[in-house]
Amino acid sequence: MKSISLILMGCGGVGRQLIQHIVACRSHHAKQGVRLRVVGLLDSKSMLVVSDVFTMELEDNFLMEICRAKLGGSSLLALRGFGQWQVFTNQESAEKIMEIAARLGRSTGLAFADCSASSETIEVLNRVVSLGCCIVLANKKPLTSTIENYDKLFLHPRRIRHESTVGAGLPVIASLNRIINSGDPIHLVIGSLSGTLGYVMSEVEDGKPFSQVVKAAKTLGYTEPDPRDDLSGMDVARKALIIARLLGNRISLDSIKIQSLYPEKMGPAAMSADDFLVTGLTLLDKEIEDRVRTASSNGNVLRYVCVIEGSRCEVGIQELPRNSPLGRLRGSDNVVEIYSRCYKEQPLVIQGAGAGNDTTAAGVLADILDIQDLFSS
Repeated sequence: MKSISLILMGCGGVGRQLIQHIVACRSHHAKQGVRLRVVGLLDSKSMLVVSDVFTMELEDNFLMEICRAKLGGSSLLALRGFGQWQVFTNQESAEKIMEIAARLGRSTGLAFADCSASSETIEVLNRVVSLGCCIVLANKKPLTSTIENYDKLFLHPRRIRHESTVGAGLPVIASLNRIINSGDPIHLVIGSLSGTLGYVMSEVEDGKPFSQVVKAAKTLGYTEPDPRDDLSGMDVARKALIIARLLGNRISLDSIKIQSLYPEKMGPAAMSADDFLVTGLTLLDKEIEDRVRTASSNGNVLRYVCVIEGSRCEVGIQELPRNSPLGRLRGSDNVVEIYSRCYKEQPLVIQGAGAGNDTTAAGVLADILDIQDLFSS
């Protein structure tokens, strides 16, 4: 039975769902000859780790108890003093992480699964990968930091997996890597990579006011608590940057042209979230309505997409043919079109659920299993 030792970073929605997937898949993984040993967990304030990382693991019933505690807002620090584990504060945990990474990284192997949304994990990940550890990411920030940090993570490309940073469980990164490795040059990638904005743009196509659609998306749980976090386009820009860098473009987030769906005067620094929802949104209806009407008269539709072509990387509203894969997009699905020498006339199209804790965690779990050959039995 091959054993994969794992430290999970982030106990939010994706992290908790990953724990549940690991526990639920025990019998399935056993048939494959693999066992995932969760030896440590980190939240924003602390780290919990077993007393002996070589021989012990966090038991499944305790992992589920942690999920319930985190859902209720408790910190891992509340578990200090109970059971055969140790709990460290943030200041204490950095040294402990390096100690564990040094002991396991070059012996039995150790994987870090970053399911947080924090930039504070970047330094830790850069250090542990140099100690022989593997990294699996749902967190986009380590890959969209400086190019120097990006290069450090990819000094050992076999040790890093990051499918869930772009399309949750969709095989976007895997497909791009296969095309790249085959020597087939990719010259254009167009994608709708936000379930929120995909839903918004397909709904306004039916004549619904932009403000009404955004409020409905918030009610359905598609948006962040402040919808401007989605409407700014920054999340799509980070995903576009990850793809662009994968294609060899050594660019930064500042290099990307990003179209926000609200003006600066309605930004968080100038207007509260409540004021934006009550008064700001309706002021945007006319412009969106006019653009929808113009696109329709041209036989097209509006989609919020990223476009990566050569060194160009842009994020914003594009007018696209109604009968194209992106034009046919409805609801909160993600769609990516990849054009290359082999996929010149008819692009490779990847479509499906591109958001949600369940699909994102499933993508992380698949990535963890994908690196099992790097671990000793």
